[in-house]
Amino acid sequence: MASSSTSDASTSNNPPPSCGKTITILCIDGGGVRGLIPAKIIEFLEKQLQELDGGEARIADYFDVISGTSTGGLIATMLAAPGENNKPLFAGKDVVDFYLKNCAKIFPQHRAGCLNPALKLMDALTGPRYDGKFLRSKIREILGDTKLSQTLTNVVIPTFDIKLMQPVFFSTFETQADPLKNARLSDICIGTSAAPTYLPGHYFNTWDDEGNNKSFNLIDGSVAANNPTLVAMNQVTKQILESNKDFETYNPMDYRQFLVISIGTGAHKQTERYSARESARWGLLEWLWNRGKSPLVQIFREASSDMVDIYASVVFQALESEGNYLRIQDDTLTGAAASVDNSTKWNLRNLVRIGENLLEKPASRVNLETGQSVPVVDGEGGTMSNKERLVKFAKTLSDERKRRQENLVSSA
Repeated sequence: MASSSTSDASTSNNPPPSCGKTITILCIDGGGVRGLIPAKIIEFLEKQLQELDGGEARIADYFDVISGTSTGGLIATMLAAPGENNKPLFAGKDVVDFYLKNCAKIFPQHRAGCLNPALKLMDALTGPRYDGKFLRSKIREILGDTKLSQTLTNVVIPTFDIKLMQPVFFSTFETQADPLKNARLSDICIGTSAAPTYLPGHYFNTWDDEGNNKSFNLIDGSVAANNPTLVAMNQVTKQILESNKDFETYNPMDYRQFLVISIGTGAHKQTERYSARESARWGLLEWLWNRGKSPLVQIFREASSDMVDIYASVVFQALESEGNYLRIQDDTLTGAAASVDNSTKWNLRNLVRIGENLLEKPASRVNLETGQSVPVVDGEGGTMSNKERLVKFAKTLSDERKRRQENLVSSA
C-alpha cells in the first residue's frame, strides 16, 4: 500500500495506513529451496483474499510492508514488483511455479554429485557450491531495471555488507531520503540470496542524479536477520517517528496497531541435533561441513529466526494483542526436506506437500525452554489451525482495505 510520498508514481494507488486503523506486515524467512513452503502459504492466503474481494486481488494490495530475507527477499520482491497494467509481477500461485521450474537450475545437483559426499566436500573447500550464474541471469530477466522505489507496496530486504561488516537494509521507505539506496531490485535480490558457502557474494554500485555513487559488497541477509519481522516493524516505527504522513495517525510504540504474518521456511530441530560432546571435537571443517550440511550456517539461521519469534510473541502478548501476530513455521523437517539446496524433483514436490500440511497444523509458537514449537492455546483452552488463522486474517485484511477506501472517499 505504498503511496506517492514514499515511492515513484508507478506505485499502487492503494489508500495509505493513515486512512485505516491497522498497519499490515508480511514477513518471509530465508531458506533456499525451502521458500516453497511460505510460497504455498502465501498462495492460500491470496486465494482467501480473492474469495472475499474478487479474482484480481493480490497480496500487495493488502500489506503496507512485505519483508523478506534471502529466498524470502526474492518472494517479497516478486509479490511487490510492478508487472503489466500496474499489477504485481507475480500472483501467489506463480511464485510456487517459479520455484518448481527454476530451483533445479539454480542449485544443479549434478555439479557436486548429490550421491557423492566426498565431491561435495571438495566443492565446499574450493569455493561456493554454486556459481550463481543462472540465478543472477533469471533475476535480472524478470526484474529488469526496476528500482526499489517502484514497488507496488513497501518492501524491506535485509542484506549484509561484508566490507563494512554491518547489516544493510534496503527499504522502499528510505529511497527518497537516500537515493543511493534506490538500487535495482535485481541487485538487492542477488545480494540478499548470496548465502555463504552456497553462492558468491554480490558487488554493485548505485548513482544518484548528481553523479554521486555508492558501492555495496553484499552477502546473504540471513547472517543478520533470517527472520525479518523485527526489521520490518523497525522500519515502520521509524516512519512514524519521522512524521511520514502515511502513518500520521499512529503511535510509534503501540504495536497493538500492527497486524503481522511471519512465515518460516521450516527447520529440523527434532531430528538434526548436535551435542556439546560431539561438537567439542570439531575443527573449522566440521563446523562448516557435517552430515552434508553446514552446522554454523544452520545455527545462525535458526537462532536468528527463533529469537525474533520469541521477542515478537512476548511483545504482542504483553500488549494483549496476541491475535495480531501469526508465526507459521514447521520445525519437524527431516532428510532432504531440511536442505536449503536439494532441488531434486521429488524434494521440491515434497516441500509443496509440507507447505500444504502446515496449513492443517495448529498455530504455534517457540517454547524457549525446549526450542520446539507448541500450539497456541486461546482463552477457552482451544487451538486453531494455521489455515483457520489465515482465514481470519484474510477477513481482517479485507475489512481494513475497505475501511481505508471508504475513509479516503469520505475525506475527498
